Amino acid sequence: MKLYDGGRAPNPRRVRIFFAEKGLALPELVSVDIAKKEHRSEAFTRLNPLQRLPVLELDDGTALAETMAICRYVESLHPHPPLFGRDAKEQALIEMWNRRIELGLFGSVAAVFRHSHPSMAELETQIPEWAEANRDQIDDHLWVLELQLAANPFVCGEALTVADITAGIAIDFMKPSRVPLPEDFVHIRRWHREVSARPSWKA
Repeated sequence: MKLYDGGRAPNPRRVRIFFAEKGLALPELVSVDIAKKEHRSEAFTRLNPLQRLPVLELDDGTALAETMAICRYVESLHPHPPLFGRDAKEQALIEMWNRRIELGLFGSVAAVFRHSHPSMAELETQIPEWAEANRDQIDDHLWVLELQLAANPFVCGEALTVADITAGIAIDFMKPSRVPLPEDFVHIRRWHREVSARPSWKA
């Protein structure tokens, strides 16, 4: 297998952290430099027409794009520890929270970065109003996460799951997106310190 990787970009990081939490060595890494627009090359576009990272290329040539698709594939091969849940109820709760975070907080922070950061000006058709509209929504998304973490050590209970990886990367991504994390979110801050200290976070 080969993992086409985008360095510090948030979605490639989610996949690398997932592998690390599974205790698995990464497949052969193929670095794709987003700043140099290597993800728009003809060769990479054949692999993933959406020109997005990461992509996991299987030994038979199948190209799996989309972060959660890659993570689910890895989970099916290596079910322990169960980062998507052990039974129907856990799996549904983890799916619920991962989607809430991915479509909410993670999506809004990414929109701010993509549509306002100077480094993205050559990669995106930036719409500053869309960045500001998403910036205005971030506190609402944070409060949902804050209330959940007030009652749980991790997003979905007693153990780290894929929802924590998505949420942790969303919080990390706030810094380069120039979105400060308000002091009020004490439970997010506690949880983020703990997940950031895990060895997987250096992956």
